[in-house]
Amino acid sequence: MKNDTIFITVTSIRNANTKKKAMTRIPGTKITRSIMKILLEEGLPKSVTEHMKDGNTFLDVRLKYFGKGKDPCITTIKYISKPGLRIYSHWSRIPRILGGMGIAISSTSRGLITDRKARQLKIGGEIPFQIW
Repeated sequence: MKNDTIFITVTSIRNANTKKKAMTRIPGTKITRSIMKILLEEGLPKSVTEHMKDGNTFLDVRLKYFGKGKDPCITTIKYISKPGLRIYSHWSRIPRILGGMGIAISSTSRGLITDRKARQLKIGGEIPFQIW
């Protein structure tokens, strides 16, 4: 699982969120940029900045918290599809997370999209992870 970019991204965000860190750094690949674009549109991280270091691209993700007690904006990240067991779903069977409060990311022929967008476009695909 070392080379699974989605797993590295999701795990990094989940771990930083658990430790209530302000920022985490993830590798800057095409798929991580797509994931971060979706999460920014959903308003989950505070900001994402891209920078280069020693010829490698990284994304600095600033996490969002609520209140003085630092309650995390992202409470749970569940990894669904794994390299050894891919989980695919028809557009009508894509799960609704907390009645629409959470999001499921779907990898489709049109790229990474949210569960709401997949249902709207009537496109099924692989479900890599869910966030709520």
